[in-house]
Parts: sequence; C-alpha cells; structure tokens
Amino acid sequence: MTPLRAYLCSFLLTFLSGPLLAWGPIGHMTVDYVAYQRLTPATKARVRDLLKLNPDFANWEKQIPAGTSAADHDQMIFMIAATWADDIKGDSKYSDDGPDPNTADGATSSQNTGYTDLFRHRYWHFIDTPFSPDHTALPPIPTPNAETEIAAFRAVLASTQPDELKSYDLVWLLHLIGDIHQPLHATTRVTSSDLKGDAGGNSVKLVGDASSNLHSYWDDLPGFDSSFCSNKIGCVTRAVALGKTLKAPGAKSIHNTKTATWIQESFRAARIDVYRAPIGTADGPYTIAPSSLYATAAFRIAKIRVALAGARLAEVLNHELK
Repeated sequence: MTPLRAYLCSFLLTFLSGPLLAWGPIGHMTVDYVAYQRLTPATKARVRDLLKLNPDFANWEKQIPAGTSAADHDQMIFMIAATWADDIKGDSKYSDDGPDPNTADGATSSQNTGYTDLFRHRYWHFIDTPFSPDHTALPPIPTPNAETEIAAFRAVLASTQPDELKSYDLVWLLHLIGDIHQPLHATTRVTSSDLKGDAGGNSVKLVGDASSNLHSYWDDLPGFDSSFCSNKIGCVTRAVALGKTLKAPGAKSIHNTKTATWIQESFRAARIDVYRAPIGTADGPYTIAPSSLYATAAFRIAKIRVALAGARLAEVLNHELK
C-alpha cells in the first residue's frame, strides 16, 4: 500500500462517523443536500418530475430502501442525481468526442440536445482560468467550459423549452454548480515548463501512487470512497451527516448568483490557499501531512465552498426553474 493510500484508509477509519467532504460523489451529494433544504415546495415538486425523465431514474429508485418516506425518497433521488454527470464517464453507452477527452473538439462540444447526446463532455466540468507565478504568457481560456454551460443550462430552465431538455440541463446544473465551487475546477497554473497549464493541479504530483495529485487531493479528501459510491445510499447517508454540520453562508453571498463571481472566488482560493507551501512551483512530488496547517485550511475552505454551492444552487432553482 502506498503512503498516501495508507493515509486515506486510516483517515477514513478515524473520521467515518464524523463529517466527510469531497467534490467526489459525497461532496456533490452534500451540495445537493444543502440545496434541497432550501428549495420551495413548488420547486421540489418540479425537480421531482424532471428527474423522472432521466434515463437512470429507474436505477436510482431501485437503490432507495424499502419503507423510505416520500419526502426522504425525493431528497435521496435529488442527491443521487448530482453524481450523474460523473457517472456517465464510466458508462459504456457514452463516449468522448475528441482525441483529448478533456478538450472541446468541434460542433458537438457545445451542443445542448438533451439525453440523445451520448458524449461525456468532460470539459464542461471546469474552466481553466490561467495564472502564472513566473510571468509566463497566459494561454486563452478554452470554450465551452463550466461557465458557458452553466449559463446555457440556466437559460433553458427559465425558458419554455421541453421538459426533456430541462431534465438534462437540470442534472448537469446539480453537478456543475458544485464543480466550480471547488478551487481547482476554476484554474490552471502556467509556468515556463508547463506552457498549457497544470490542468487544475492534475499534473502536480503528491507522494503516493501514480494517480495521487493536487487535484485529486482536493476532490477526494476527506470524502474518499474506494468503491466510488457504487452504494449510493451509503454515500447519501454520509453526505447528509456532513450537510447537517455545515455553517449556513451569509445572505449576501447566497444571493450572489453571478457565475463569474463564483469562478473568481474559486480562482482566488486556488491562488492563495491551494498553491501554497508545501506545494511548490514545480510538479512535485509533495507531501501534505495530516493535521498540518495546509490540511486544516483545506478542510475549512472545502466546507465553506460546499455550503455556498448548495445554497446558491437552491437560489438558482427557486428563482429560475420554470
């Protein structure tokens, strides 16, 4: 077992009964748990009906425990739906639409055609806002990206478009609004040795196995799940436990529904709080020690960003979904 994997396992054993957080499945479910508590009864009914149109709805329902109340059933479905945009990455019915799956390539990249679209659109999950600590020239921000797609999906939810399309755009929004509140989904660090950027910390290695990098650290700690939440209800339970512990954001922050502002917040957090010691300007590997100043700050920031994402998602749905 690698050092980082050993740490992950020991961390989970220690904190399993306490708050668990990530922008992996548990983190996205937590965002949607927070959002669901703030939805109006009318919005809850509307999203319930739209989510029934998702092609995986029957599979979601099969995982709901027998005897679950109607209210808890609808909340669980809403939380499970938050992971759909990631789940299709491993679904053989879907494919990538270019030689580089994380890069837009052609007219299909920005299409919004609903569930007949069987592309994974991995590049919708982030926006590579560049910065450079060594004054290397910055590349342009690729499009489409999380910002362009959130705008497109919000416009559809507020329109008179068919419910089938609104359902597709809804499940993407349930995921993407969480994504761009993760600092490394809103930035890429450019240096003289990495002119195109580090892909949101993916190329910054941490001590551990080949997949251990700065991006996965922020995505998966402390909500790492070795089965990637194949047991959805187990992860729903953990997300609910975490969501109940989160401090509610201030009203002013919640009411700021400008996507560009959310991205700038994440970008600033990345520059100030993510790319800091022990993370250096090279590609590593680096060691982030448990209970270190870095780890403590990361968990604090993560909880703030998840709570904000959930509250803002509810704000969008309550005021824009028709």
